Amino acid sequence: MRVVSILKALTPLGWLAVAGVVAGLAAALLGGLGFRWDPLGLQQRRLAAAEARAASGERDARAQAAARRLESEGADAQLRRLDDFQQQQTAAARATATAVAQARNADDAEIPLESRRADRLRAHDRELCGLATDLDGCAGAAQPARGGDAAVRPGGFAG
Repeated sequence: MRVVSILKALTPLGWLAVAGVVAGLAAALLGGLGFRWDPLGLQQRRLAAAEARAASGERDARAQAAARRLESEGADAQLRRLDDFQQQQTAAARATATAVAQARNADDAEIPLESRRADRLRAHDRELCGLATDLDGCAGAAQPARGGDAAVRPGGFAG
């Protein structure tokens, strides 16, 4: 009886408040049961945006991993080239020191250049060209020697 008298006493604004409370309780109850009402599809849009961000992040991560791999390969190749260069430099210095010592200690060191001495110099030149065939004047040179002269004939020696 009291409820009926309260309902009769409600104004239109009161009825609106009761309807709002009932709608809120119904939405909370249905939400707790797993019902989702998304008439504008906002949840789907959020999901698609999140998936796009994840895919973009994955592509970025793959690209960064590939860049790091290429950097590592480049550094390894650089170290190999540096090691090869140092070995060539050491071998050239050793061959030059041997040739200088032989030239200074040779019995013909004070005599003007003759065939034995020229042969020693040519042998040393061939040894140096064997260590670095891409040097100007060596048989394997791909470009003309300095000064515009033609490269040495294949199989020949610079001397």
